Amino acid sequence: MRPDDITLLSACGPPSLLPDGSAAVVPITAPSLDEDEQVGGLWRVPTAGGAPQPLTRGHHDTSPAVSPDGAWVAFCRRERDGRPQIALVEANGGEPLVLTGTASHPLGVGAPVWSPAGAGPARLAYAAQVPEPGRYGTAADGALLSGPAASPGREAPRLITTLGHRLDGVGWTQDKPAHLFVLDVSDVTARSSGAARAGAGSPPPPVTGVGPARQVTVGDSADGDPAWTRDGRALLFASARHGSSDDDLRAGAYRVDVPGPEDGTQTLPEPVLVLGGDRVVSRVVPDPSGRGVLAVAGESGPDGLDVVARPGSLWWAPLEGDRPPRRLTDPSLDLGEPSAGLVATGSGALVVARVRGAQHLLHVLADDAGKDAEPQLLLGGHRTVLSADATADGSVVVAVVADGASAGDLVRLHGAAVVPLTDVAAPLRAAGVRPLRELTATAPDGHPVHGWTVLPSPAVFGEGPHPTVLMIHGGPFSAFTWSLLDEVQVLAGAGYAVVLGNPRGSAGYGEAHGRAVVGAMGGPDADDVTALLDAALADDALNLDPERVGVMGGSYGGYLTALLTTRTQRFAAAIVERGYLDAVSFVGSSDIGWYFPDAYHGSREAMVEQSPMTHVAQVRTPTLVIHSEDDLRCPIEQGQRWFAELRRGGIDASLLVFPGEGHELSRSGRPSHRVARHQQVLRWWHVHLPVSTGG
Repeated sequence: MRPDDITLLSACGPPSLLPDGSAAVVPITAPSLDEDEQVGGLWRVPTAGGAPQPLTRGHHDTSPAVSPDGAWVAFCRRERDGRPQIALVEANGGEPLVLTGTASHPLGVGAPVWSPAGAGPARLAYAAQVPEPGRYGTAADGALLSGPAASPGREAPRLITTLGHRLDGVGWTQDKPAHLFVLDVSDVTARSSGAARAGAGSPPPPVTGVGPARQVTVGDSADGDPAWTRDGRALLFASARHGSSDDDLRAGAYRVDVPGPEDGTQTLPEPVLVLGGDRVVSRVVPDPSGRGVLAVAGESGPDGLDVVARPGSLWWAPLEGDRPPRRLTDPSLDLGEPSAGLVATGSGALVVARVRGAQHLLHVLADDAGKDAEPQLLLGGHRTVLSADATADGSVVVAVVADGASAGDLVRLHGAAVVPLTDVAAPLRAAGVRPLRELTATAPDGHPVHGWTVLPSPAVFGEGPHPTVLMIHGGPFSAFTWSLLDEVQVLAGAGYAVVLGNPRGSAGYGEAHGRAVVGAMGGPDADDVTALLDAALADDALNLDPERVGVMGGSYGGYLTALLTTRTQRFAAAIVERGYLDAVSFVGSSDIGWYFPDAYHGSREAMVEQSPMTHVAQVRTPTLVIHSEDDLRCPIEQGQRWFAELRRGGIDASLLVFPGEGHELSRSGRPSHRVARHQQVLRWWHVHLPVSTGG
């Protein structure tokens, strides 16, 4: 893989099945160097076999949701340089209808969700940020501004009253909270039956108009990811609406009644807490009976801040009444990142669990009578399940799965068989993908360490010995997985062996493994990555060169990379990317600085002692520092100070700064910037860790 091969990183997004399971609608997107952003559209994929067919051809169409009758697909459409808006297209194809716009949603909208069948007129629910009048290109009366009048520099000053007031990739949060909206689309969807009466192939009747969306939540709290109750009378959502939300990380599951179109009242019902306590709810859906909810939630401790490595679990709670909530999955099971989703089924829910470098798909049976069963493993193995969907009766289940040769393809689960439905990764495989080789090591205290190596092509670079790069992931409560990672593949394509793994602090190996670094950052985790590297270097079958070794990592990986270079001179060079380098200055400058250093270090003294910046004078390793100008997670001052101290100490150091990018540059930044990053990384290694063809 070469740097500009990132355009081959096509991947499927979350699918939506037709009610009969005959096909799934899935977005397929990829980085485009011509457009310099992620582009793609929706595809209709038969589940019984057959070639996928394009359904839309927009600039960037995502988040499909098939209507209960299977006739329509609602989705998010983003035009070039625009914000996503709600659109509709007939499930058999046609010209999409964009239903919302910047006049009502200047900051765009979230994924749409259909109201249930038989629950009155067809409606779509979604979340959208609501800007404070006078900000983000709006006037005091909410009207859109243009030209110099829309400049952020002309806005009034912000009075900050909360600790959590910014978010990387989002910016300021308290002046644009997300709220829930409902849009009546019955006039539009009625066209499908009219077209059917007119005969096959006849154009549908013209649109008679869609009324304005109705906002159903208000306030200072952010409300997201709505789901309808089974009777269609209310929406379920996660939010932090409790009194101490300014000072903790708790979030609850709420229900808000949705007034019908015949209800002319302007007073909105107050959301009702369904599941709260010392939990952090990320997703909520209705249970099979319709009398309760299912929610993915982690624990937050009595102070609401003890969230480090607390695994997400599936909970049940009643919609009404005083029955206590129940945990449906064992605490030893970690239900992964919220982005993996929670999908309601006719008998429970689909969830994704992080397990030893993989993400497995499970089905959890649940009802409101306390008769719960063990989760059923639907898809395991060396795979990363990214999203899934199922028909109401469970007869068809599809999932988007990444592995060592794909960034995400759609499959159908057919008994024990996994049937591929797309192969968007084929062009990348043709360009050349190197396989993951599993690796285990033992830390000095006897703790097992799990990881992988990726070797360059022997046909191009010989059998070795190969120069080697130790790569460290961010988090720390995250993990490298069995998925294809372009950063690893580009290094292997340039002749480097890569060693990567999941030291203590990582997710997917149990709560004790994840919390082992609390109060001990740079202790067992540093021992683990060093042990993994030593095991790889000692493995004769890998044939790595112990005299040509570098180290790199981003975010927490940048932290551990920098810290290692304060302790050893074994590395020929290092790359510290978007690093967490000084816990003390992190407080007040990072979007998570008000709780993260305390949660991981435990005390002010530990923050100082465990920070790489405290020991920077010990570094002798040539270092490339990479940082994004708009990074709010690890602010650029962290990288600037590391670079300055190295140069002041006479160390060979460079600072590579990417304008207009945030913390996610290497994963979702502008394609031109991602290519430039790869090129600069290779340039650095070629100088300090040269590769010889044939080994």
